[in-house]
Amino acid sequence: MAFDFEMIQAKYAEMPERIEAAKKVVGRPLTLAEKILYSHLAEGTPTTAYKRGESYVDFNPDRVAMQDATAQMALLQFMQAGRAKVAVPSTAHCDHLIQAKSGADADLEAAKDVNKEVYDFLASVSNKYGIGFWKPGAGIIHQVVLENYAFPGGMMIGTDSHTVNAGGLGMIAIGVGGADAVDVMAGMPWELKFPKLIGVKLTGKMGGWTSAKDVILKVAGILTVKGGTGCIVEYFGEGADSLSCTGKGTICNMGAEIGATTSTFSYDEKMANYLRSTGRADVAEAADKIADCLKGDAEVYAEPEKYFDQVIEINLSELEPHVNGPFTPDLAHPISELAKAVKENGWPEEVSAGLIGSCTNSSYEDITRSASLARQAAEKNLKAKAEYSITPGSEQVRYTIERDGLIEDFDKIGGVVLANACGPCIGQWTRINMGKDERNSIVTSFNRNFAKRNDGNPNTHGFVASPEIVTALAIAGKMTFNPLTDTLTNENGEEVKLDPPTGMELPEKGFAVEDAGYQAPAEDGSGVEVIVNPDSERLQLLSAFSAWDGNDLKDMKLLIKAKGKCTTDHISMAGPWLKFRGHLDNISNNMLIGAVNFFNEKTDCVKNQLTGEYGAVPATQRAYKAQGIATVVVGDENYGEGSSREHAAMEPRFLGVRAVLVKSFARIHETNLKKQGMLALTFADKNDYEKIQEDDTIAIVGLTDFQPNKPLTVVLRHADGSVDEIQANHTYNENQIAWFKAGSALNLIKEQNKK
Repeated sequence: MAFDFEMIQAKYAEMPERIEAAKKVVGRPLTLAEKILYSHLAEGTPTTAYKRGESYVDFNPDRVAMQDATAQMALLQFMQAGRAKVAVPSTAHCDHLIQAKSGADADLEAAKDVNKEVYDFLASVSNKYGIGFWKPGAGIIHQVVLENYAFPGGMMIGTDSHTVNAGGLGMIAIGVGGADAVDVMAGMPWELKFPKLIGVKLTGKMGGWTSAKDVILKVAGILTVKGGTGCIVEYFGEGADSLSCTGKGTICNMGAEIGATTSTFSYDEKMANYLRSTGRADVAEAADKIADCLKGDAEVYAEPEKYFDQVIEINLSELEPHVNGPFTPDLAHPISELAKAVKENGWPEEVSAGLIGSCTNSSYEDITRSASLARQAAEKNLKAKAEYSITPGSEQVRYTIERDGLIEDFDKIGGVVLANACGPCIGQWTRINMGKDERNSIVTSFNRNFAKRNDGNPNTHGFVASPEIVTALAIAGKMTFNPLTDTLTNENGEEVKLDPPTGMELPEKGFAVEDAGYQAPAEDGSGVEVIVNPDSERLQLLSAFSAWDGNDLKDMKLLIKAKGKCTTDHISMAGPWLKFRGHLDNISNNMLIGAVNFFNEKTDCVKNQLTGEYGAVPATQRAYKAQGIATVVVGDENYGEGSSREHAAMEPRFLGVRAVLVKSFARIHETNLKKQGMLALTFADKNDYEKIQEDDTIAIVGLTDFQPNKPLTVVLRHADGSVDEIQANHTYNENQIAWFKAGSALNLIKEQNKK
């Protein structure tokens, strides 16, 4: 029986009635996204038609998933919530803290040793509070969720932006910060602004070198990194039906790179086949009985322009393989145009490394298609000219591909299989043969390619493509190689051409695994003790943030005016800093060290107004905090895009930043700031960004009458004595204003659980 099957049955039992009620109150046919949203309302049976992009709505998600880097802070917060057990099925997955260096076995053993304290904490806290625990080596959270927990028509939240991967099985799955996860695990409704809807109609059918990854690479080029903000992307059409379930997951996974709230597909035969193949025939049978509830209404797909806020159409028969990058996942190049772009821009032509796998592309289908190319290369006397690595998404996938002889195919061209973990995708990569600042190009099947993302080197040009294109480019060793048209010279000096890849959606012999890596929690966790060493450098119990004092914020200093792209990687870097994800004080030493200071074009170098000297951002902020001086961070467009990591909000709050004022926010980061009792504000006039000066003293006025839809006033006192007053907008509703006043959302939860 599938995990939590009784919960799934209960959800399916109530969905038809709730969807029919929603159709009546909305007064029209519904998209799939709307069906799932309206059937998960905290109020139960729908009574209100909500306005897309305007209405704040309370939902009851079915489950919560957390990865180890974010689970630490989420569970440290949950320990303060006053509950004996989580209110919904929840899991923790150890996938982020394994450093890729030598190979799977050695890297996993090293991680178990280095991270023992953290793993023991996560195992014990999971055991105590009824949380399923997936041990290090079990696999990447999103692949494990797809294999074990995702189900059509469900709603889940996860403390990772790529939680959206579960849309490949027809879920509404949304990445959130840890405080949101705490709400749901504590039995509270979860709040979301009702999303707008983007429909992507897929026609035709893919063939040859084109894969599902190319669909989202194409969409990213169309919508850019913020074009999906506040939206759910729903894929439909004959082309959608032709895609494998894991291919659908790939597309949904990288929807995070366009800022989408989530992406999803309607339930179909491909999903049913995947459920059966992964031991969940019971879920497929239950889904078949309410199949109409698990897809958009026929009228919607017949006339999508009437039901979606935006419609995009892509013909899969004409879609070309894409390579996106460098430095941003929305810079899209069809493979036929890549060589020209490389030469015109002077990007390094030699491929230094090709890496396949990650949560985006580590399915059995991905591995078999790439292995078919490796097999060809060996037969044609070719070897990979670039470093080449393979990251299986789960122990189940790894065990199965080993059984089926695919690892041997990679061995023949010099491929190295890494641990079942995130590894290089999130900066957990020790590069042996590359200088720290050496200019080079890598091509990966990952999802993000921001500067320094993979190896900490700002001169590594990261490109994103499908696993099969990555494999071809690694074999060729050149970014200018087009496997559709070009030949290669083999070891014998012969010109040979790679044939298009072939693969299998699902293993003929079925999936197999000896130990999937799952640890069930105790039935009664009351006797389980969770120990955190007070002298630990990795873990630190939390203290509550102080409540608002009832006054306007005055005499604040400008900490930094960030210029250009400022992602959560810039605000709170991953890589070597991951080891401090459970220790708020220590990890705060990376706060905003990657952000570019507008006034000197440098990173981690800001002016301390108390001394007039320039220094590191965290040290400068600590100096202000020591003097009891609050600060403001100013940013550009789409501030906080990328990972869901709430540390990017908790660190500034912990060190004394009170407000973040930007041109626009990425959705998850804005919510994270609100949850931690921060002021997340946007310029009413984006040109006012230019008025911020380096020595400004800042006040925020109007908080004594803080109301939804009522702007606040920001007073800028410049060093020359002049003053500017500008308007700042916000999206706070009454509940979120209560978070601010209480000091954080968690403070409110604790008060409610005391009653």
